[in-house]
Amino acid sequence: MKVMAIAVNTFKETIRDKILYNLLFFALLMIGSSYFLSELSLTDHQKIIVDVGLAGISIFGVLMAIFIGIGLVSKEIERKSIYTIIAKPISRYQFLLGKYFGLLITLLLNIFIMTLGQTIMMYLNKASINLIFFQAILFIFMELAFITAIAILFSTFTTATLSAILTLFLFIIGAVLFLFCYPLWRFIYFCHTHPRHYYIPEKGF
Repeated sequence: MKVMAIAVNTFKETIRDKILYNLLFFALLMIGSSYFLSELSLTDHQKIIVDVGLAGISIFGVLMAIFIGIGLVSKEIERKSIYTIIAKPISRYQFLLGKYFGLLITLLLNIFIMTLGQTIMMYLNKASINLIFFQAILFIFMELAFITAIAILFSTFTTATLSAILTLFLFIIGAVLFLFCYPLWRFIYFCHTHPRHYYIPEKGF
């Protein structure tokens, strides 16, 4: 109950953050601009709309997780309100978990709004709305949950600026490693599922 109370209070606090609405506005703007970007392509307009929309949800979701997550603990320390909270019968892990789940609720709400905007855009442009699309949204939310945990972790022992830099740096490293490792993984998977057998023809005498 203590964790849930902190989570609800954190949700009410983060939902009033102006940077959240700014990022959400630009995310919806990027989703809407996918139509004009698709017009630049000669073929497969629907694929561009889906790809640009998912990229916008992922990028701006990451920015929300970082820039809001780094301030959850640091703001409490700067305002010295954390001492009042810790003085109560609340352990440190309960405080951090409450902050974490509160931000996850905020991110889930924003993911829902961006997904709704993307779904409307796909419906208007007759793009396929299938299970794979919603699976991609689920994986994006899991990615944001992991990044949120890292941002809160760094914010417990560093400044807000350094926490943002370190979290963003780790995200970029993970994205780059994925771009390099994913083709290799697909090659290994293909070789495992499609083994090739070479036969040396027998020489006739």
